[in-house]
Amino acid sequence: MPRPIEAVIHTEALAHNLRRARAHAPDARVWAVVKANAYGHGIERAYPGLLGADGFALLDLDEAQRIRALGWRGPVLLLEGCFDARDLELCSRLTLWHTVHREAQIDWLAAHKTQQPHQVFLKLNSGMNRLGFTPAAYRSAWLRLSGLTQVEGITLMTHFADADADTGEAGVPRGIDRQLAVFEAATRDLSGDRTLCNSAATLRYAPHDDAVRADWVRPGIALYGSAPDFPARGIADWDLQPTMTLRSELIATQDLQPGDTVGYGSRYTADRPMRIGIVACGYADGYPRSAPTGTPVLVDGVRTVLVGRVSMDMVTVDLAPVPKARIGSEVTLWGCGPAGTVLPIDEVARAAGTVGYELMCALALRVPTHPQ
Repeated sequence: MPRPIEAVIHTEALAHNLRRARAHAPDARVWAVVKANAYGHGIERAYPGLLGADGFALLDLDEAQRIRALGWRGPVLLLEGCFDARDLELCSRLTLWHTVHREAQIDWLAAHKTQQPHQVFLKLNSGMNRLGFTPAAYRSAWLRLSGLTQVEGITLMTHFADADADTGEAGVPRGIDRQLAVFEAATRDLSGDRTLCNSAATLRYAPHDDAVRADWVRPGIALYGSAPDFPARGIADWDLQPTMTLRSELIATQDLQPGDTVGYGSRYTADRPMRIGIVACGYADGYPRSAPTGTPVLVDGVRTVLVGRVSMDMVTVDLAPVPKARIGSEVTLWGCGPAGTVLPIDEVARAAGTVGYELMCALALRVPTHPQ
């Protein structure tokens, strides 16, 4: 019998979350961001749930080839653009749209021989300070690109650093306002579609701000059932559904007396007679080793907590809230539990001092994963 851990990818939840993103951005087209192997879900598994998107945005050529191999004939965008001049050959062959964020990428395009003019996304560094042309250099880059026969269209692009911060209420500036002002100044009078919104901006600002919504939105984490502004708001507040469930079973139980310790380092000491359950899941499966005592978990759909340190292959949980639990009881590490129960991945991530993105992307290859 195989070890009882598995991850389930919820196809209809992906479709639901995509519909929610689209509802928050009326009249805009929607990129489904599937970088990092669809945030750990697997591009091939996530694809059926995201077919309602207008395009797929991703990171590298391998991911782009996989999307095309699935039969997608619509727009595919390389979010970081080409890493080498030779990448443009595949962009031409697969009709890939790609980001331009530095002068060398324009040089490569100028030297590229193609019968298929390219759609490019010209990235502005409006304050994130990762990729993009400075505001002072942006117009010059646009002029260079617009003069190339290799370029068919230019979309103006930036990325918000603080879309999840501040509320804009009671006179408090929105987290996006500074960057939005930089973008509007740098792109004034430049032709082309515009795209600014990540998940947080799509949900929080796109519904009522045309300038923020623009022509394309780029939801990522929201598609995968994580709230981009957690803990201020959770997935229930945004009507999002978990798209990944990590579940296992109890494989043993132990009865403790006061003073007994649990796990490596004896980090947890029982202060009362108690019963604990041992779960077939550990950091080698992608569960965070940093998750401390008190991290939430569901046993038979009942909320309880971890006790002791996470091991490579096992975690231990307090069974006091679940007195009928036994070997074989279902354990939900995050996602959808039995009888409609839910443990949002954001809650587990917060307890572990990280974010839901990291937990999704860290799911180990040894965990059997299948769509549902």
